[in-house]
Amino acid sequence: MITFSARLDVPRELVRHVARLLRAERRAVGTRRRARALTCFYQALLVLVWFRKGEDKTTLGAGYGVSSATAYRYVAEAVRVLAAQTPTLHDALRRVAVTAGRT
Repeated sequence: MITFSARLDVPRELVRHVARLLRAERRAVGTRRRARALTCFYQALLVLVWFRKGEDKTTLGAGYGVSSATAYRYVAEAVRVLAAQTPTLHDALRRVAVTAGRT
């Protein structure tokens, strides 16, 4: 197999932010340190590559040295963590109403 490096056009701070969210999730569910194949940073990177490039999870997992099942689990976990950060419809509408009232 041939490996290669690629450039991802997302800010490093975004990767760090997603990694912090993943780290908080791991702590919340009681994951032991060093129990995962990838660190939170590399899991965040894997997931952002998947979001940005639409890579096949099996191929993506192989690039990070994890199985396709692990790649699928990592992506699903990150999607859940990110989805939990989104505002409710009620909160979003309230923000729009407040913003519209300022103009």
